[in-house]
Amino acid sequence: MPQSLNRRIVSCELCPRLREHCAEVARVKRRAYLDWEYWGKPVPGFGDLNARVLVIGLAPGAHGSNRTGRMFTGDRSGDFLYRALYETGFASQPTSVSRGDGLTLSGAYITAAVRCAPPDNKPTPEEFQTCRRYLERELVLLKELKCVVALGKLAFDAYLGILRDNGVIRSRAPFVFGHNVQYEIPGAPVLIASYHPSQQNTSTGKLTAEMLREVFAGAQAIIQR
Repeated sequence: MPQSLNRRIVSCELCPRLREHCAEVARVKRRAYLDWEYWGKPVPGFGDLNARVLVIGLAPGAHGSNRTGRMFTGDRSGDFLYRALYETGFASQPTSVSRGDGLTLSGAYITAAVRCAPPDNKPTPEEFQTCRRYLERELVLLKELKCVVALGKLAFDAYLGILRDNGVIRSRAPFVFGHNVQYEIPGAPVLIASYHPSQQNTSTGKLTAEMLREVFAGAQAIIQR
């Protein structure tokens, strides 16, 4: 990804509520991470610039990506995601703890619908809309994409909104969210919906390690057609 785009993301100040929240979390910190210097800024995407699979999450976690500065890094959601990516050949290791831990992605790029950690993990519709420009630009720059994996309904809807507004689809209505549901979309990568690997979903068994692994095994099958 061109450094100019990532610089724009990291320096973005367009959503005052989100910027204030990220800065406050970075100042106060969680007791377990008092010795960390929190990132506290918008989080850019991460991965292989020749990716054929794009993974879209919701937003950085307050004490995960907002602390480490890398998507899905430093929290239980990331532990769950990167293990699945490792087991299906997309990641070089099954854990992701910091920006400098040596993790690389092969064939995959990870981004989010919103780049700042939101209060209560709930961005407003206006914040989704404001941040959408960065995801739209990544979709243009990642020219080899064959598959998009949307983690959670909000990421799913955000991506479909881009396709609708760009005239690729007429409406979001035919696209019903469900775990490991695939949609072939003329003029766009295959879309796979997945439950989000949030702690709420994984601790209750709504999303298991096998279920998430199957999603990325399906993505591998798509790009190897």
